[in-house]
This record gives sequence, C-alpha cells and structure tokens, in this order.
Amino acid sequence: MKLLSLLIIGTVLSFGAVDINKADKAELMGIKGVGEAKANAILEYRKANDCFSNIEELKEVKGFGDKFLENNRDAITASSCSK
Repeated sequence: MKLLSLLIIGTVLSFGAVDINKADKAELMGIKGVGEAKANAILEYRKANDCFSNIEELKEVKGFGDKFLENNRDAITASSCSK
C-alpha cells in the first residue's frame, strides 16, 4: 500500500497541480505539507461543502493558512464547481 501511495504521489508531482475538488487522499498527501490528517480535513470539508470555489477557500480548513498557500500555490488547483 505504501508503494502504491508513493507511486501516486510521484505521478502527481511530475504532472502538475493537484485538484483539491477531485483528488483522493493519496493525491492530496502528495502536496508538500499535507499529511494524512490534513488530507482527511480537506476531504471532510469537501464532503460538507460540496467543493472549494477557489484555492483561497482552503484557508477555511483547519491547518491551512496564507503560508501554506504561498508555498503551494503552483501545486494546487480547484476545478470549477457550482455551490
């Protein structure tokens, strides 16, 4: 299982930004600074709110702030959604 996670993470990092509206837990954990707890927090927020309107909305999730976005702006994206 760890090998599969590492392969997914490596693939994500080599191909571009992770879509926080579509990514699964393993893909989210491929973002620098996102471990299992933060990935779960993103998934819970998404479950409760349908989706993220933009990457700035990620700051509404506990553990994410301006510094995280500053460091990862090019590594994440939020596909369009209708809230």
